[in-house]
Amino acid sequence: MRFFDKHYLLENEAAKILYFDYAKDMPIFDYHCHLDPKEIYENKNFENITEAWLSGDHYKWRLMRAAGFDEKYITGTAQAFEKFEAFAKTLKYAIGSPIYHWAHSELKFFFGIDEPLTEKNAKEIYEKANEKLKAFQARDFIEKANVKAIITTDDPLDTLEWHAKIKEDKTFNTKVLPAFRPDNIINIENPNFKTYIQKLGCAHIEELKNKIEEKINYFAAHGCVASDHGLEYIPFEEAAAEEVSTILDRALAGQKLSKLEIDKYKTYILQFLASKYKEKGWAMELHYGTLRNINKPMLSKIGENTGYDTIGDDNSARNFKFLFNSLEEKNSLPKTLLFSINPNDIYMLGVLMGGFNKKDSEMQLGPPWWFNDHRNGIEKQINALADVGLLGKHIGMLTDSRSFLSYTRHDYHRRILCSIIGKWLEAGEYESIETAGELIRDIVYNNAIKYFGIN
Repeated sequence: MRFFDKHYLLENEAAKILYFDYAKDMPIFDYHCHLDPKEIYENKNFENITEAWLSGDHYKWRLMRAAGFDEKYITGTAQAFEKFEAFAKTLKYAIGSPIYHWAHSELKFFFGIDEPLTEKNAKEIYEKANEKLKAFQARDFIEKANVKAIITTDDPLDTLEWHAKIKEDKTFNTKVLPAFRPDNIINIENPNFKTYIQKLGCAHIEELKNKIEEKINYFAAHGCVASDHGLEYIPFEEAAAEEVSTILDRALAGQKLSKLEIDKYKTYILQFLASKYKEKGWAMELHYGTLRNINKPMLSKIGENTGYDTIGDDNSARNFKFLFNSLEEKNSLPKTLLFSINPNDIYMLGVLMGGFNKKDSEMQLGPPWWFNDHRNGIEKQINALADVGLLGKHIGMLTDSRSFLSYTRHDYHRRILCSIIGKWLEAGEYESIETAGELIRDIVYNNAIKYFGIN
């Protein structure tokens, strides 16, 4: 087989039919990413492939550190080609890694480079990619990948001015919508919590609730259809408003809170937020289980989101049950996407959804996230949904990325999906390739459009 030919990851004849006839040319709806809307509006230019490809990509940085490269060649002061060359040298060791797959998919799809990147040809490919890059700006990557809609990740204090400007720009046809990410409101234990709440202009709990509702209304006016939460664990400790008010007062006074107080505050705010999402018809995305910034010296040296997070192992099934019941009893449980960074949670979440599902699969298992968006993780999730859920109602893949080149991850997911379903078809386990093909079109695009209510 030729290196990364058109059949890569398509492991049976049925998979090839499903991919080329049904999946390949479907549009993309990237309903969770970390692209900067300002860069989309301004149609960012990239000086070189290193800036477009390696800047901000902590997936690649982790591999380069494991390969023994000094931080100078990762986030430091090395020249652009030196960083690119270091990554090329790293790829030799990345056999089986999704980074190896993604890197070569991106080179092939966007730059027409279909040879393996190695230490020997790094200079040649660097120059070839840079020449091709002259014809690409930020929007060109989006349009070439056939991306119809994007949901970014935005703080409640964001003005959303760039989303508004993109909407007004009739030369760009991709929808770019905000997602409401209130982590700074929820994480009362954060050292910057007091400063953040002061920026919101709140001095007590009722002011905070009013401000949250005001911000939600503002986001809704800018087309928001989803919230997003990054939680280390799922809290649940119910408390009355009066008690939560006292806890907030203590936090704003700089007093140290107990774990019980922290969880009472977080539970109360999550319940309030969920009730507002329900009123708006928003989806609530819950990303949980990540232990962030575990290497304190490197956090001090180069900051957050640099590749020093890890998988937590907290068992959250009990708290999910109590949290969802507390919302369901008040008819305030919104449609919800559950993302765990721990692969051991996949079956638990798939079964948990069934206890609260209604109205056409409003409870969704979010696609494999972060350390799970490789072939094994994708296969495990697809099989889990088939085993204990309803795979045909799944809402597909996303990039969860800061890179404009990451859209080939959707193609990666589609190929794996087609291979699994193709295997079932060839084993005589499903009715027809035509019906399977229509389900695949739903999974990779149509279901998500319907779920989020995107026109």
